[in-house]
Amino acid sequence: MSVTLHGAAYSIYVRIARLALEEKGVAYQLNAVDIFAEDGPGAAHHARHPFGKIPALEHDGFALYETAAICRYVDEAFEGPPLQPADVRERTRMAQIIGLLDSYGYRSMVWSVYVELSGDAAQEGRTDRATVEAGLERSAVVLGELERLGDGPFLTGQALSLADLHAAPMLAYIMVPEEGRALVARYPRIAAWVEAMRQRPAVIATRPEEAGW
Repeated sequence: MSVTLHGAAYSIYVRIARLALEEKGVAYQLNAVDIFAEDGPGAAHHARHPFGKIPALEHDGFALYETAAICRYVDEAFEGPPLQPADVRERTRMAQIIGLLDSYGYRSMVWSVYVELSGDAAQEGRTDRATVEAGLERSAVVLGELERLGDGPFLTGQALSLADLHAAPMLAYIMVPEEGRALVARYPRIAAWVEAMRQRPAVIATRPEEAGW
């Protein structure tokens, strides 16, 4: 069995896919692809992903891109603990949480808060406070929904699911700056979830240097 994940360790979405592989106990190779390189990711990667994004997965000749599809494939193609709830309501709640994170959480938490306060914008002295405030406001709505929607130690209930793996890398970045940490602390259920998630071996194994956990 040969599994290769193409992408960069710093990437939120690459880490999501890596978390799924780690939680399933799948041995894989991470092939470094930097989409921010001066010349882009290169022709070889564009052959894997026509839009030049990351990650992309290869498994014994089967090629796949798009993080949500990769994670569902990893869960269903390999042995190991299930990462999708059997109960239809919990499973659709999982899909809802993944959707809201992609649509409303990622840009607010990562680009509007982390990048502006701790990433490239901050390091280059061009932090835009209006962007930060808007990002914190939108992130608060997302965190409030995560707090409200779930019932149990994990985001969809009593067992870890792909929703938890989708959320963890985003919260790990928003919690780098103090303002992001303070925001997360306002939501006790999510704050407790963070403390539990950050101790998981898969989370520790995939932590990029830039992330808070």
